[in-house]
Amino acid sequence: MTAAQGTPLRVGRGADPAGARGFARRFWHSTVRWFDSWTPDERDASDPRGVDWLRVSPFIVIHLACLAVFVVGWSPFALAFAAAFYVVRMFAITAFYHRYFSHRAFRTSRAAQFCFALLGATATQRGPLWWAAHHRAHHRHSDGEGDVHSPERQGFWYSHVGWILARGNFRTRTELVPDWMRFPELRFLDRFDALVPLATMAAIWGLGALLARVAPGLGTDGPQLFVWGYAVSTVVLYHLTFSINSVAHRVGSRSFDTPDESRNNWLLALLTLGEGWHNNHHRYQASARQGFRAREVDLSYLALRAMQAVGIVRHLRPVPERVLREGRRS
Repeated sequence: MTAAQGTPLRVGRGADPAGARGFARRFWHSTVRWFDSWTPDERDASDPRGVDWLRVSPFIVIHLACLAVFVVGWSPFALAFAAAFYVVRMFAITAFYHRYFSHRAFRTSRAAQFCFALLGATATQRGPLWWAAHHRAHHRHSDGEGDVHSPERQGFWYSHVGWILARGNFRTRTELVPDWMRFPELRFLDRFDALVPLATMAAIWGLGALLARVAPGLGTDGPQLFVWGYAVSTVVLYHLTFSINSVAHRVGSRSFDTPDESRNNWLLALLTLGEGWHNNHHRYQASARQGFRAREVDLSYLALRAMQAVGIVRHLRPVPERVLREGRRS
């Protein structure tokens, strides 16, 4: 008899513990997906809103690691490192994962493309192809039935963080990024998306340990620099990125009458280096610039202009004049 029929399964010599074997298989499968995220799992389709808690446990552990600030203490260097690493990685997400890989809003060389894909991977927001594919799907169905992180359809908290934990959103939707699938280096970063974050953690811990020996006056060490420079910085980066999906579809002003609920939010724009001009972006997605007016500060765009001046990027796509006129009338 099975456990469902009232008799508990026995795990012992000669037994056939289907439940235990099933758990072991699921445990192994989830563990493999930490390292090879392209490993298929039929549960992704059969239970799309379910959570594979083992697979998402690193995400939870990173959040819990922030509590260690009360153990490791702080130093000006650790805080400065955390802030600087936040800004650098936010730029890689906003300018490259979003404007470049998702919308092809400018051009760059293959070498720079890989370098910024690699830098974006240190943000621990999955690989560049996964990120771009999901974002393209969002624009296809913005605040509609197919939008997996619409606060209008899914609720605020699911749109903020629940969707990224759900099984149905784990797979890289390669059919939506055929333009990037031809690059084997991008496929590698995306498939083995845990490698760069793990190397980043080790490097930050090692840097802290080294500084404790060669520059003790900085007052930092391996554990402290890891907690502030990686854990805290990454969690802040997570939730400000996620806020564009949730808060920027609820709070702010609208310069354009788009068919979704996107908003311009000046505070989010400052904190995310320009992504908070979300209503602008939903009106014209192809532009490298999201702050359409002079008063709408877009730090990522300013950085891209500087990179264009020295030849790292080129052909920044502008906002058409007709769209700017439309915004002025609103």
